[in-house]
Amino acid sequence: MNIFYKPVLFFQKHGYYVCQRIADRLGIRAKVVRTSFMYLTFVTLGFGFALYLFLAFWIRIKDFIYSKRTSVFDL
Repeated sequence: MNIFYKPVLFFQKHGYYVCQRIADRLGIRAKVVRTSFMYLTFVTLGFGFALYLFLAFWIRIKDFIYSKRTSVFDL
C-alpha cells in the first residue's frame, strides 16, 4: 500500500500549491478554488485539469524569472 500513498502525498504536497497561490492572489480561500477546479473538470470533461496544469506551469516559469531578492547585496 505504500506504493499508492507516496504519489498521493507528493501531489498533495506540491499540487495544491497552485490553488493556494491563486487563492492568495484573489483573496479567497484555497478550498473554494480547489472545489471550483474539480467542478470545472467534471463539467467540461477535463478542461479544468488542463487549465490547472497550465497555471502550474505558468506559476513555475514566473518563479524562475522573478526571483525575490531580500536586499541590495543579493544582486
